[in-house]
Amino acid sequence: MTEFLKTAAIEAAGIGPAHPLAEILAGREDIFTMTQQAHDAALTPEEPGGLSNELRAALACRMARATGADALADHFAELAAAAGGAEDEARTADSAFDGGADAWLSAIVRHTDLVTTDTKSVVADDIAALKAAQVSEDDIVRLSELTAFVSYQARVAVGLKLMGDLS
Repeated sequence: MTEFLKTAAIEAAGIGPAHPLAEILAGREDIFTMTQQAHDAALTPEEPGGLSNELRAALACRMARATGADALADHFAELAAAAGGAEDEARTADSAFDGGADAWLSAIVRHTDLVTTDTKSVVADDIAALKAAQVSEDDIVRLSELTAFVSYQARVAVGLKLMGDLS
């Protein structure tokens, strides 16, 4: 068997090197390699723009918690802590935090929560609200990429966990 694949989704699913699925997953190494590359691009890019790596990880943690992906939330919380940064960015992982007095952060938090919990309700006015709070168009794209990736990552982890529980 090839070297055991380690990705956030595999670890969140509780699949270790001795698990019956490990060998099967090794046969799909290309998919998990690309998933890890997407993880790194969404969460720890060299050029994060207006969304710092800590804010990205804190938002990802918030999204994972909202979807019940607790193991992924732990992973993202560790990334946020490792990134360091502003106190409000770290507090963003807490679902009770609404962004405080910072209109920019409040708009990002509100949008992230909406996309995470009620995707079908997102409309053009929600993007307009981000722009009105001075979130740049580039950061709106970055935020969209992050929310899409975390949603994908949570689904992969849940699917792997279900498959692992059956084996």
